[in-house]
Amino acid sequence: MDPLLYLAVLVVIFLLWIKVKGLDYVIVHQRWIFVCLFLLPLSVIFDVYYYVRVWLIFKMCSAPKLHDQRVRDIQRQVREWKKDGSKKYMCTGRPGWLTVSLRVGKYKKTHKNIMINMMDILEVDTNRQVVRVEPLANMGQVTALLTSLGWTLPVLPELDDLTVGGLVMGTGIESSSHIYGLFQHICVAFELVLADGSLVRCTEEENSDLFHAVPWSCGTLGFLVAAEIKIVPAKPWVKLSYEPVKGLENICKRFTEASENKQNTFVEGLQYSRDSAVIMTGTMTDQAEPDKINRIGLHFKPWFFKHVESYLKRDTAGVEYIPLRQYYHRHTRSIFWELQDIIPFGNNPIFRWVFGWMVPPKISLLKLTQGETIRRLYEQHHVVQDMLVPMKNLQDAIMRFHQDINVYPLWLCPFLLPSGRGMVHPKGQEDELYVDIGAYGEPSVKHFEAKASTRQLEKFVREVHGFQMLYADVYMDREEFWEMFDGRLYHKLREELGCKEAFPEVYDKICKSARH
Repeated sequence: MDPLLYLAVLVVIFLLWIKVKGLDYVIVHQRWIFVCLFLLPLSVIFDVYYYVRVWLIFKMCSAPKLHDQRVRDIQRQVREWKKDGSKKYMCTGRPGWLTVSLRVGKYKKTHKNIMINMMDILEVDTNRQVVRVEPLANMGQVTALLTSLGWTLPVLPELDDLTVGGLVMGTGIESSSHIYGLFQHICVAFELVLADGSLVRCTEEENSDLFHAVPWSCGTLGFLVAAEIKIVPAKPWVKLSYEPVKGLENICKRFTEASENKQNTFVEGLQYSRDSAVIMTGTMTDQAEPDKINRIGLHFKPWFFKHVESYLKRDTAGVEYIPLRQYYHRHTRSIFWELQDIIPFGNNPIFRWVFGWMVPPKISLLKLTQGETIRRLYEQHHVVQDMLVPMKNLQDAIMRFHQDINVYPLWLCPFLLPSGRGMVHPKGQEDELYVDIGAYGEPSVKHFEAKASTRQLEKFVREVHGFQMLYADVYMDREEFWEMFDGRLYHKLREELGCKEAFPEVYDKICKSARH
């Protein structure tokens, strides 16, 4: 049979099967079929388009010229909204499904959408050691450009599709955060269009209150139009050490020691059960031992968390040399370990060799096509949470996670939280070492109930003066939310800048208890 005719017959049979079973049934029960046949190819097309576009714009140096024009267009839209009577709150016009956050905010349908088409890298200034970028530039773009020039961000959050705007207005973290802090702490300037249409630049010295209030505000103080971020010289390799550790007390002790050691450029832990984990420490280096090189970013390589687990199973420590950019995006191909629930055979060697080059599907496309049924199932039977707690409370926190949700692996990422102003800072007047505990997967406890179980975790985090990342489902009421976060500077600026009529309060924008 002619191959094309054979393919056509298969497509017809597949479409008939969908018609008989119904699209909802196929998407829910056999989602991998839809993902492999449609979302993976579409994701490749998306990536190729955006990377070619960014490369052309940067090479032709047109982005800075177009940037000023785009800023003026945003100002025009805001002033028109004001002229029309400021009848609705404003928000960005970017569709909710395009964000990496799990929420598709209903507020997009009721608020005035301000169109912000700003996704370019504007300038790399190696003398000042800063890169100036627009809010929709993502981490994939930034690493591709900076590493080719011999530079990198001190804190480069993991997933390719995370945008600068999301990381500034929300937050971001990486395994170098025990030295440099959160993403907000490597930013040196923000440019915003405010509620009155004016353009403002803020730094530590200029409009300092606004500079400290913007992080974690989720776009409720103004529209970010550019950010200046520190850059540091990059080296081509990461020398990564793997250390399997047994026993919860020992895991916490070794992880704390590694995090306090500033000689480690990178520190990360993957905890596979309550009493077993692998702690990884790394440094950048110019040279690599040829027999220890592992190019983990190649499409046929095992998913990184499975590769790390192999050290635990063998109960053997090891050292590898990984290309810098591949290290930064080591969890991207498997979306940490979420992809195993979508494509159960995704780490199979045959699948990796044949289809691995198309992985991962875009998170935005997964959201767009998930439908209400899958959304409800995920909400009730799936956990995606990042809780930030003081390092001194790590052991208690892991026990809390184990009892309330029992999801493994857990991602452990240390970070330095500087004292200061804004919504997130330590309780005292000194810098403090914290840890991000990331739980992504299906809970194994029989008593799991999404709202009640998450509220238990939130209560514990508040008690130890920790914080919850706001991309995830937040079940706190308003009083509990402002007990967790310091709203003094935020509320002061909302009053001063006329934000109360222009933007919803951050709680109303992100919390499930609030009405959208």
